[in-house]
Amino acid sequence: MLKGIPPIISPELMKVMMEMGHGDEIVLADGNYPAASHSNRIINGHGHGVADFLRAILEFFPLDTYVTFPVMLMNPVQGDEKNPVIWQTYEDIIKKTSDFPVQIEKIERMDFYERSKAAYAIIATSERAQYANLILKKGVL
Repeated sequence: MLKGIPPIISPELMKVMMEMGHGDEIVLADGNYPAASHSNRIINGHGHGVADFLRAILEFFPLDTYVTFPVMLMNPVQGDEKNPVIWQTYEDIIKKTSDFPVQIEKIERMDFYERSKAAYAIIATSERAQYANLILKKGVL
């Protein structure tokens, strides 16, 4: 154990965040996400929700200021709720932790899946909210 590191940040997750370089991406995946088939580097986040990870990660993880959208969400498919309630929670967390105005992009479902295959890692959570997946792009200090 170390001082100041939230217990939700496992040694494996801290190692992954430190290994990542500028422009690398990490996926925070809800419980329905096919994480195992989309990455060889999966971090077990079961028992926790995406918002808990987002809050803890952003204490250490700089978002990319060189791109328009350093945060990406999976856009709901036609017929599903257009703006999932959890998105407002994410926006609130990001506003509280960011030093600059962060724009969030909505990516179509299949494009999100393809992009996640190229991500540095996926955190597989137990989040139950639909469309609770998001991608964070790492910036520089």
